[in-house]
Amino acid sequence: MVNTTIVSRFSGRLPLAGESRKISGGPLYPAEEVLALLANPGSQAIHAWTAKCVRDMQKWSLDADDLCELLAIALKSGRFLGAEWCVQRPDGPWAACDAYVLVRQEWIPYAHREMDMEYYIKYAIAKTGKVLLVASCHPPEDRR
Repeated sequence: MVNTTIVSRFSGRLPLAGESRKISGGPLYPAEEVLALLANPGSQAIHAWTAKCVRDMQKWSLDADDLCELLAIALKSGRFLGAEWCVQRPDGPWAACDAYVLVRQEWIPYAHREMDMEYYIKYAIAKTGKVLLVASCHPPEDRR
């Protein structure tokens, strides 16, 4: 059975099997509203929503504070890539997500200096309006 539960605040018609998951228009969520959620209570308002996001956070040594920082950078200086439907797991709920690419300065031990690191982040505001669901957060070479 196909799950048609939508957990994001944005709702609409889910894509049928084989259809594009892209959502025209966007961004779906106003930057000011997302930044307000990040500011108060910050990392308590953000949730790694997919198993892949959790694995990528471990792989790239990211925590909830990093997600907050990356999302803030994305909204302030990143580039909006588009909106699309994301599914939590094959039979799981759906969320309409905004996707961004951003650059953050990070200390790279092997280079012994700070360098620009590019990240891809995809998120939604939950139906409650109080939680940010992060579907993806990783460097672009991990993007699938």
